[in-house]
Amino acid sequence: MKNIRNFCIIAHIDHGKSTLADRLLEETKTIGSRDMMDQVLDDMDLEREKGITIKSHAIQINFPYKGEEYILNLIDTPGHVDFSYEVSRALAACEGALLLVDASQGIQAQTISNLYLAIDNDLEIIPVINKIDMDGAMIPEVTDQIVDLIGCKPEEILLASGKSGIGITEILQAIIERIPAPKGDINAPLQALIFDSVFNSFRGIIVYFRMMNGTLRKGDNIQFVSTGQDYFADEVGVLKLTMTPKEELRAGDVGYIITGIKNAKEVKVGDTITLASNPGPMIQGFEEVKPMVFAGIYPVNTDDFEELRECMDKLQLNDASLTFELETSKALGFGFRCGFLGLLHMEIIQERLEREFNQTVITTVPNVSFHAYTSKGDKIVVNNPYEMPDPTRLNRIEEPFIKAQIITLPDYIGNIMTLCLGKRGILINQSYLTPTRVELIFEMPLTEIVFDFYDKLKSSTRGYASFDYSPIGYREADIVKMDILLNNDKVDALSALIHRSRAQDFGRKLCEKLKELLPRQQFQIAIQAAIGAKVIARETISAMRKDVTAKCYGGDISRKRKLLEKQKEGKKRMRQIGNVEVPQEAFLAVLKLD
Repeated sequence: MKNIRNFCIIAHIDHGKSTLADRLLEETKTIGSRDMMDQVLDDMDLEREKGITIKSHAIQINFPYKGEEYILNLIDTPGHVDFSYEVSRALAACEGALLLVDASQGIQAQTISNLYLAIDNDLEIIPVINKIDMDGAMIPEVTDQIVDLIGCKPEEILLASGKSGIGITEILQAIIERIPAPKGDINAPLQALIFDSVFNSFRGIIVYFRMMNGTLRKGDNIQFVSTGQDYFADEVGVLKLTMTPKEELRAGDVGYIITGIKNAKEVKVGDTITLASNPGPMIQGFEEVKPMVFAGIYPVNTDDFEELRECMDKLQLNDASLTFELETSKALGFGFRCGFLGLLHMEIIQERLEREFNQTVITTVPNVSFHAYTSKGDKIVVNNPYEMPDPTRLNRIEEPFIKAQIITLPDYIGNIMTLCLGKRGILINQSYLTPTRVELIFEMPLTEIVFDFYDKLKSSTRGYASFDYSPIGYREADIVKMDILLNNDKVDALSALIHRSRAQDFGRKLCEKLKELLPRQQFQIAIQAAIGAKVIARETISAMRKDVTAKCYGGDISRKRKLLEKQKEGKKRMRQIGNVEVPQEAFLAVLKLD
């Protein structure tokens, strides 16, 4: 065990985690030159297209050092704030972390939040300045920033370049010398912490775990502590580029197990694996995930509902931060109410359902969860608009607030202030980290951030701002339910919970958008946005006119009038019984409203 090191790489988005991981694998000849490609650990098409890491990836490296053979288990983590739950799970399986900082960009918001996550888990931090061979590298300034942040000595900071391979050997040596070996007892009862799992259609569910205590052999009878069910270990092994079977795994190892489980509900991330004959206690692993954004996901054809349910179960195995429950909608039929960690997370889930499971789905307007208090004092958690109690029984509504941390250049303070105050933000603190970097702390309602805040922040600072947030509880707010009516029929999938000051503006834009997207009918369609009985915005789609008098030539005017009257009656009747089909683009358009 003294020759095992478990470590992960943490950093802000685009600071070069995956590229550095490539170089570490190349340097130690873990991957042959034939298999080598950029971002070799990012095995999803989506990750390669977007250039981001979505899943943490574990891989074992063998490295000879001072005449001894060391086993290094590397976990490459995502950098985006929406996937911070992946990072927290990776940290629970490690003893040390490489903290990467881009030499040309310096410390950013996500660097700080990932660092605090690592410190909370008592990990040994090795600071690395990456991309030192770039033209804009500011090595002395970034060194000072890291010394201020972590309190380490300047000589402890490693200089490296993931692209050209500078400093890779020094990083490997530092991992062996500075990161402690895993603590654990090979002779104690078996305890292994599950940190990820994936569904394979041939082998069933493959569970990834970190051994804490004991030994696990092929053919053992094992038990999952939280469900209490027993299984037979068909195959155990370690994670190289492909899965490599082994006869046994010991405390300190990171590996996988295949037991032929087919039911996704039986495997939980954060559960403990132990032996059925000698069960050990549960490991206190992870905090429960707290979804930030809620949206409905519905199949396009209602017949595909059961298939979608199976796909969601399989997807949840691989992404433990996805939560969902059943819900029904008048407009869309059966579907799921899903909780996501952010809008990017929601977009990725939708893409993965389409690519990996061939499911085309409709997503409703995303919103956050509110607390409604009735006049009797009961508390109701409102996750979607139709759970909102009647305004007559309502005492007050509280909405979730967050603490937003934005790090930027001083030139853009004005733009950021305008943006955040326009989103009902309150400035709490402004401090200069260095003469060229300023940190702004705001308290803001989560509802305002959910839609397009991140995009607007990037465009108003030309990409020079980094953003991170954490929830700080609920506060009272003037939230109303806005309904969309088509010819006086509510379309429940387009309802939204929104602050009263923003409702009129949002309602007007939404009505205008729907006017463009809804196909014209033989009768007039009224599109209205309403709060309770009060209509706050309206657009009208005029009827298509069919020329019923075309066959009349000459003759008395009363013949034409008779035909026109008949048409008018028909249109009136049609309007009463005709229903308006809402195309899928209309649901998507709501997400893209400015």
